Amino acid sequence: MGALTRGRYLVLTGVLLLVSCTVSVISKGATGDAHSDSLPSAQGTLPHFIQEPEDAYIVKSNPIKLRCRATPALQIFFKCNGEWVHQNEHFSHEYKDLNTGLKVREVMINVSRQQVEDFHGPEDYWCLCVAWSHLGTSKSRKATVRIAYLRKNFEQDPQGKEVPINGMIVLHCRPPEGVPMAEVEWLKNEEILSSQTDENIDTRADHNLIINEARLSDSGNYTCLASNIVARRRSTTATVIVFVNGGWSLWTEWSACNVPCGRGVQKRSRTCTNPAPLNGGAFCEGMSVQKITCNALCPIDGGWDEWSDWTACSSQCERQRTRECNSPTPRHRGKMCDGNSEATENCTDGLCTQSMDSSNDVALYSGLGAGIIAVAILVVAVMLYRKNHNEYGVDVIDSSALAGGFQSFNFKTTRQGNPLLLNSAMQPDLTVGRAYSTPLCFQDGTDKELFDPLPDIKVKVQSTFMVSLGVAERAEFHAKAPAETFPRDLGRDCCTLDRRKKGLLTLNGPLSASPEQRRINGVFGRPGGRLVVPNTGVSLLVPHGAVAENMSWEMYMVINQGEASDQMLEGCEILLGPEVTYGPPGLDLFSPVAMTIAHCAEVDAENWSIQLKRKTQDSKWEEVMSVEEESTSCYCLMDSSCCHLLLDQPGSYALVGEPLTQAAVKRLKLAVFGSTEAGSLSYSLRVYCVDDTPHAFQGVVAAENSRGGQLLEEPKMLPFRANTFSLQVSIQDVPQFLWSIKPFTTCQEFSFPQVWCSNQRPLHCAFSLERYSPATGQLSCKISVRQVKGHEQILQVYTAVAETEKESVPFFMQTDCTITSQTGPRAFKIPLSIRQRICATFDTANAKGKDWQLLAQKLHLDRNLGYFAKQRSPSAVILSLWEARHQDTADLDSLASALEEIGKIHSKSPPPRDQDDPERVVSSNHIQAGGVCVTDTLTNRNTHDSAADDTG
Repeated sequence: MGALTRGRYLVLTGVLLLVSCTVSVISKGATGDAHSDSLPSAQGTLPHFIQEPEDAYIVKSNPIKLRCRATPALQIFFKCNGEWVHQNEHFSHEYKDLNTGLKVREVMINVSRQQVEDFHGPEDYWCLCVAWSHLGTSKSRKATVRIAYLRKNFEQDPQGKEVPINGMIVLHCRPPEGVPMAEVEWLKNEEILSSQTDENIDTRADHNLIINEARLSDSGNYTCLASNIVARRRSTTATVIVFVNGGWSLWTEWSACNVPCGRGVQKRSRTCTNPAPLNGGAFCEGMSVQKITCNALCPIDGGWDEWSDWTACSSQCERQRTRECNSPTPRHRGKMCDGNSEATENCTDGLCTQSMDSSNDVALYSGLGAGIIAVAILVVAVMLYRKNHNEYGVDVIDSSALAGGFQSFNFKTTRQGNPLLLNSAMQPDLTVGRAYSTPLCFQDGTDKELFDPLPDIKVKVQSTFMVSLGVAERAEFHAKAPAETFPRDLGRDCCTLDRRKKGLLTLNGPLSASPEQRRINGVFGRPGGRLVVPNTGVSLLVPHGAVAENMSWEMYMVINQGEASDQMLEGCEILLGPEVTYGPPGLDLFSPVAMTIAHCAEVDAENWSIQLKRKTQDSKWEEVMSVEEESTSCYCLMDSSCCHLLLDQPGSYALVGEPLTQAAVKRLKLAVFGSTEAGSLSYSLRVYCVDDTPHAFQGVVAAENSRGGQLLEEPKMLPFRANTFSLQVSIQDVPQFLWSIKPFTTCQEFSFPQVWCSNQRPLHCAFSLERYSPATGQLSCKISVRQVKGHEQILQVYTAVAETEKESVPFFMQTDCTITSQTGPRAFKIPLSIRQRICATFDTANAKGKDWQLLAQKLHLDRNLGYFAKQRSPSAVILSLWEARHQDTADLDSLASALEEIGKIHSKSPPPRDQDDPERVVSSNHIQAGGVCVTDTLTNRNTHDSAADDTG
């Protein structure tokens, strides 16, 4: 055994010497012209690696470099996948470490993508370094070389969610397969999310995004971003909507009883604002208004008790007796007893002895007292007379009488440029008015008239004195109620006199309405269209796509006027516009229609309670919604003169209002007409007071057109307040030396209930004047229309009254009034292609929250968003409402400006673009580029009035 061991030792020694020689030869061959005096090295140690090869990834076709550094080392070679790398592929050099003074050898090789792809082994491509010294060899660690890549498709994309507030949000994401493994980040609206800055967010759980408690600010567009050294990939965008279900606020206090005496009603209300529904959250369930019955204690007036017995006769020959106001005692705001509580009389039957001088003094004082009493009675009578005429706002004596009957008269011709007035260069046109944009045109046919002609009678004018004494109801109208009882006394005025006398043609009363209805119809298909009742401010817009494909509906619209329209009114409610019906009853549409109705109210939530009512199948009226409340069944937008409704169900609709305070105002339109009577010297002036809506004023025009009247002054608007005071109409400054009018016939009066509850029916009064001479051909005067303790308007009359028959001047110039329906693109301001592009952009949530809610905000339609949220296409419904609101102005600037502003806001923060993935398209560019294109198209269409088939 010992000999064998020694033999093995000798063999190993020989092998080592052979290897040493071989290494020496290789070292000389590798170094070539190596210096004979080599660098100093540490003797007696094995090679030590200062730098070992590291794992590497080949990106695309770029080779990687592997490096080794060792000391002391005579030579270093790479070995890859168990095979030596050829010496020609090595790049080596030696240098001296300045810190240690030792010789350091460094070697580098390149590994290409082709080498790695050609290797087929059980493990990854690997390389290591082997370093030699005088004492032996050392090996480095294995370094793997892999080809880097990243797939395009995510193994799992995040999905959009709708979660309630304070709920948990979990978005799952599995990145594409890749080498090295991709790292995941989360973007919200193109901004990186970090759990370090927001403790509510956790992005560490297996690439998933967890939001522990959802907040409103967490709504947005979320994207999973995966990246490695090769590329960056984006997942599909997941839209997260955090919604809030609506909650009722606390009930308000019960209102006061709506009647001063007896059984009435009290109300209280609540709103769906605690919280308000947001982002499609459910609207509150239940009633927003509660009503209960109440019993108000009626006032009890006081009554006198029996007189007491007379007292004993006093030394002054007098005795007294008393009584008390306790049968019954006044209660509950009742009146005190009228009269004296004490009485005194002489108790000696004139037998008291008096001296002669005293008798003379009594006679003197009695005469003086009688004179003073007579003067006082005269003064009181004069004061009462003047007070009576001051109440009516006019003086019995015209201002022309102050000149002693010799007032200078200078006739003024008709003012130029006013197409409404008689003798103007242009024909009169009553359609001109700043309150309406739709033309009030009429045709001459009898089928177009809504009101019967006025009867051919001469209306005599009562004096203010006769009005104050002869009209028994005047005291009721002007009975001043305590301020705290308003509006209960107003309701009593509106609901007593008034509605029993509807339709009567009295001295100061409404014109009777014709039972004939205004009806128009049209056939509509998928392109949609518009129905317009001429001269009424009423229209109906059928949006594109509301009717199913390959279907059509014959739709109609009717304006109802008469007794049936007043059946819906309760308490102190009044009709603010015409009652409108659209159908047919079985109409089935995919989107709501937009109806526009003109109204006469000065809209103010503090002074008005305005409701929309609808007629049920049993011909009863029900409240659909209050204008100030939010509803998901319909939408109501109140402008200054029109109400725009979005309706899903056909039927009859009406806008009614109830004043909440005495500051509530409804608008009246005032107009004065004149006509001469053939063969006489009389001239009639007729003054009309009508609710300020086109439909109501149309009745006045039709009536005057039938009797040949002439419009003498441009119609004016008068604000009429709900203060229970009457409306007075007076004629002033009539030239007394040319015209005669009976004394005390210069003022007439409409009671407050007549005006306030006229419900779209015109009121009128007439003044009859007579010329002294047929040569008088001119008339100038003023018509004053004023509300007691309210506003006043002056209608100035300058007209010629020649006896010769003149050619009748029509009230209206011919305009395009016969067109009642339009279908297809010509009925809309927004081209269909632009409309579809806007809907596609805003119906889905975009970066930075650019969805339909922002569109509604920029178009000033951001109220009652819950109604839009339930629609199939909220943006389409918003645009339909915009169309209805701007149907007359034809102004697309507001829409173009809104879209341009949205585009500018979005362009301030453009999202990053992936350069490594050319197939990637930044979705936000659609809004930005689309917004510019849409804006330019709308601007050009507004400027050039392009054809209906404009494609944008």
